[in-house]
Amino acid sequence: MGNCFTTIKETKLIPIDTNFKFSSPLPSWPPDAGEGFANGTIDLGGLEVRQITSFTKIFSTSDDDNGATFFEPNPIPNGFSMLGCYCQSNATPLFGWVLAGKDVSGGTLASPVDYTLVLSVNDSCYIWLPTPPDGYNPVGYAITSSSEKPPVDQIRCVRADLTDECETDGLLWDAGDGGIKVYSSRPKTRGTQASGVNAGTFIVEDDNNSSYSISSCLKNNNFNNMLSSFMPNLAQVNALVQEYSPRIYLHPSETYLPSSTSWYFTNGALLYHVGDESNPIPVDPTGSNLPQGGSNDGTYWLDLPVDETEKERVKKGDLQTCEVYIHVKPMLGATFSDIVIWVFYPFNGPSTAKLGLIDVPLGRIGEHVGDWEHITMRISNFNGVLYRAYFAEHSGGTWVDTTSLEFQDGTNNFTGYSSLHGHATYHVPGVVLQGTDVVGLRNDTAKSDMYIDVGARYSIMAAEYIDTVIEPPWLNYLRKWGPKITYELGIELEKLANSLGILESAIESLLEILPSEIYEEDGPTGPKVKASWEGDEQ
Repeated sequence: MGNCFTTIKETKLIPIDTNFKFSSPLPSWPPDAGEGFANGTIDLGGLEVRQITSFTKIFSTSDDDNGATFFEPNPIPNGFSMLGCYCQSNATPLFGWVLAGKDVSGGTLASPVDYTLVLSVNDSCYIWLPTPPDGYNPVGYAITSSSEKPPVDQIRCVRADLTDECETDGLLWDAGDGGIKVYSSRPKTRGTQASGVNAGTFIVEDDNNSSYSISSCLKNNNFNNMLSSFMPNLAQVNALVQEYSPRIYLHPSETYLPSSTSWYFTNGALLYHVGDESNPIPVDPTGSNLPQGGSNDGTYWLDLPVDETEKERVKKGDLQTCEVYIHVKPMLGATFSDIVIWVFYPFNGPSTAKLGLIDVPLGRIGEHVGDWEHITMRISNFNGVLYRAYFAEHSGGTWVDTTSLEFQDGTNNFTGYSSLHGHATYHVPGVVLQGTDVVGLRNDTAKSDMYIDVGARYSIMAAEYIDTVIEPPWLNYLRKWGPKITYELGIELEKLANSLGILESAIESLLEILPSEIYEEDGPTGPKVKASWEGDEQ
């Protein structure tokens, strides 16, 4: 009797083969006297849209993390039409959406008159750009698994007045040949007053033919009428904060801790005025005696107490009474809410440089009084789902998709990390270098017993669409939160070189990569002066 062998080929699962799930089921959000937040649909002005989060897989470019997978939204609710297909990198679990549209006023949607083949992948995936009728624009592609054009009723184009200009966002896949790349998309103009709406679709770019690209997203023509109904109300904002708010870990060696603004003011912070520097004014606990409005004209600034002992004490902050401050704002045509979490540190400590294998403390370089940092949660107004978080990092920052966040102990509260002395925020612990692997500034993060529990102590300081939210006086102080002191950077580094025996070439390399803000101790302005207050992050 002969042997019989059966070979079973093991199928390797890659991240996108699984659906992302939150650590715990999402709650039912508090009811709304209006009709809109987390109700599933939003009216853009005669065009009703719904987020579709279930998909049928069409094609994957590879069986590893380096590729991308294309999907068709399915099922689409009765009365709604597909506006475009979805694409995601293979490197993360499936967690995305596209918008489907429903014409509720007549004439907002129309079938294409034809298609142009944009991309064929391995004779198994065909991406088609709809040719719209006059007065309409496509906001997404159709995809087929055969070379035959899709039927014209498979997708809809959108009336031009309900579209806005879009641009590429993150790279999803580089085809490698012919300069073809696939990106996620976003409205080109973004901010609290911008009406562009992300359709959730993707953009194919070809170096040789720009006409292949989708150039339109959706537009909310109902923007001014919907803020009070589709944005979360106060009870819903509080529920969202409790559901998702991060725990921000401070480095175990951190000296300069956060505090509340009231603690800072009541512990000796002083207001200075040009021409009367010898008579600084103590600040009221609420900041009510701070100059209001105007602009950062350099005539006022805050500083630490004059007494050296008190100055050193206040520099260290007070974690026990730390309170974070929340700003809620509409984004992407009010289809999303950004919940921005602001943290105040009385003092930003000195920087540390990496020169080869040597870590070099930079003395006073990098220090400044008054340090504002933030993390932003981007939440869908369709369903209350957290889709991204933004971590501010030294004159910039990084958007991190929810699938890449670290969640805490079976909850939907994620984790952030504040860097040693500089307080930049990151979503994973470790060391991030500003510069190169050889020469750079260190940003060290790690877990410790010191952390900020955002959901435990916060106040909603601003939500312009909610009448009952009263902004604290200090928020409208638009001048500096610390004095400006310019360092002779070359002299400071020369001192370090002489004391540590560092080569001149290493110092020159360091000078080339230092960010501009390191050249002077310059107290920052408050949250309301930041470009992101009314604009998008980055």
